[in-house]
Amino acid sequence: MPDPNLQDLHDAVTDVGRIVARQGAAIDRLVDDSRAAAARARAGADVPLLVDLLALHRDATACAATARSRRERDAFTAVARGLERLVTGRGGTLVAPAPGEPFDATRMEAAEVVATDDPAADRTVASVLEAGLWLTEAGRSVRPARVAVHRHSGG
Repeated sequence: MPDPNLQDLHDAVTDVGRIVARQGAAIDRLVDDSRAAAARARAGADVPLLVDLLALHRDATACAATARSRRERDAFTAVARGLERLVTGRGGTLVAPAPGEPFDATRMEAAEVVATDDPAADRTVASVLEAGLWLTEAGRSVRPARVAVHRHSGG
């Protein structure tokens, strides 16, 4: 095999340069994609989507509560549960405290006050009127749960 001439060496160096340039461009794309993914993660939950899902959940819950048949009630309850899973999967938490839980002003709005003679029930949730929305990562409320709160009458 004859020794490579200057043109062969030039062509080989040019080919290596092209390969390195393509690899550099691929690495740049990977870095850009990684940065974009990190920026999306830092941005957190898609709040407008979560608010829309909350509204749909509230509608499904209201329909379940007013359904005329068990079959309809079960169907609307299943839809509401599916919407709750979507909210959770996208970085939110539905706030629907159980009766008897302490009132938490960071997550709840006292829409009604219910008198009670039981001092232990003072400032606890009597019932949930509408579920609220909490952003899990951000640790903040987007829509507080509307609740009825027990208030001890002091008698």
